[in-house]
Parts: sequence; structure tokens; C-alpha cells
Amino acid sequence: MPANSNATFLLASSEPTLLASIEPELAASGAKVQVVLSAEAALVALAGLRPPSLALIDANLRCMDAAMNVGRLLAAASSVPAARRCAVVLISDTVTEEWSKRMAEGVIHDLIPPSTEPTFLRLRLDTALRTHRITRELEKLCESAASEAQMDHLTGAYNRDAMLGMLFRETDRVQRMKTALSLVLFDIDDFRHWNTCLGVDACDELLRQVSARTARLLRSYDLLGRMGSDEFLLAMPGCSNVTATMLAERLRLEVFSMPFRLGGDSIRLTACFGIASSHGRSPLVVLREAEQALQWAKAEGPESIQGLGESQQCLPAPIAFLSQSSGDGLAAW
Repeated sequence: MPANSNATFLLASSEPTLLASIEPELAASGAKVQVVLSAEAALVALAGLRPPSLALIDANLRCMDAAMNVGRLLAAASSVPAARRCAVVLISDTVTEEWSKRMAEGVIHDLIPPSTEPTFLRLRLDTALRTHRITRELEKLCESAASEAQMDHLTGAYNRDAMLGMLFRETDRVQRMKTALSLVLFDIDDFRHWNTCLGVDACDELLRQVSARTARLLRSYDLLGRMGSDEFLLAMPGCSNVTATMLAERLRLEVFSMPFRLGGDSIRLTACFGIASSHGRSPLVVLREAEQALQWAKAEGPESIQGLGESQQCLPAPIAFLSQSSGDGLAAW
């Protein structure tokens, strides 16, 4: 094992002879060595906020509680969040079916006999550490790739497929817990006009700014997705139709009433909003209702809000629409 003063090794054994033979070898690497004498103490160390870099666990480790054994210790250790798991080397004279299964699952990284020679022991532990590190790096890459596949790369919101998948998940929670879930679907008014006037690159920047402003108004567990070129969907767990309408009003005022800066220009965008409530129904049905409400809003004119779900309702008239004749010096259609 290479010298590493930052590493921490956990040695879990209640056998004095084993401790006397292995602990000096671990200390020689420059790492900090923590010795525990029971399965319960080992579990506390493995599940802590600062877990060891590597754990050597004696298969004959003493258990203070009759309900505890090394198999259960390993099972509990495997339930620790991936970011806090460490490399595990089991010390055992036999390879049982259970140990083989744990090795196949990646819970145990190596299995060595108690009589392992010091030089060979260092090699095996170093290999276990390297294997664990490479595995974690691969897991992080896979997680990152999966996350990237869910995102709309232009705006940073979820893409349509990811958003639909999460709506099904949230609907399951609504059905189990009998809670509320509302959708707000909004579409930027006459975005083709801006594409023609400003070009694609400038409009991409506008979409990024719309997404960023919207995200700042949301709670950590609200969902924001880009459903089309200039159409965004909000899913808000625990929110009724009334609460969703209040958020739409905030979006109308705090996202769209303030001009967007694009180079030296100020661009005034507007949007229409459609609202629907889940009540545990299929998210596809609720999304269609939000789309219907959005169409009603568009028919009413820029900055309109319409809701459907709890009751078909006609919401108050939108705030005054700014135009070039408003004397505000803003670009508008």
C-alpha cells in the first residue's frame, strides 16, 4: 500500500492474535488505523459521516447483540449512501455462499485468509482500494450521464421525456398520500416573431434567461421542464389550483414584466399560462387539461391565465400589456 496520511483503515476483529499481526502492517502505510472489537462498533464506524477508506472485517467478529452477525453488518453497510461507502475486505478461512454473493454484489471487494503474508496483504489491500476507487468513478460517470440525458441542454430544465417520467412518479405519491399536485404550463407569446427579428442564437439566450428566472421562484422539490421550443411546464407537489394560479401571477410579474437584457437591447416578452390539478389522475390526462387551459389563455390574449381541473374558471383579466406605444422604450411586438 502506498503511504497515505489521509487514509483511514478500520480493523474490526475481536481476535488478539489477528490484531497483533495486521495492525502494524496497516500503520506502516502511514494511514490512521481504527480498531473496533465488535460488529456493532464496526457498523457505527461504517455508517458514520466520515467513513474509513478501507475496512478489514473478521468473519468471526464478536457480536454483542444476538440479532447481529457479520452478514447483517455487511448488509447494513451496503445500505449506506454510495458516496460514503468504503472498500471492504473480509478476513475468513472459508468462502461461504453468503460471502460469494456479497462479493458478486460488490459489498465485499476481497476475501483473504487470516494467515496472509504481510507483503501479499499489502498488495491485496492496495488492489481493493484501487478497485473501489475505480468503481466509484464509474458510478459517478454513469450518474452524470443519466442526469445529462434528463436535461434540456439549452435551458437547464428537464427535457420532455424526463418531465413525463417524473410526473408519473409524483402521481404515484399523490395517490399514496392523498396530497395535491398542480401543473402550470406556459408558452411565450409569438416567439416566432422574436426568432425572425433577433435570430436563433439571441432567442436561445432569451430562453435561458426565462428558465433561470423561473427556477429562482420555485421550491427545491418543484419540477421545471421544457416541453417544446418555447413552452415550459411546472409541476408543484402539494399545491392546489389556487396556489398554482398565484404562482402563475408571480411568473407573469416577476419573470415576464421585467425586460430581458440582450446585448444593449431590452426585450419585453409575455407568456400565457394554463393550469390543471392532478387529483391522482393520469398525468397524461392532467397535462392535456393544462394544454386546453393554455389554449383558452392564448385565445384571451397575451399574459392571460386560465385554469382547468378543480373547476373550469375564467381568471381575472391580465395586467396591461406593454407595447411600443406604452412609452417605456422597450422592444415589443
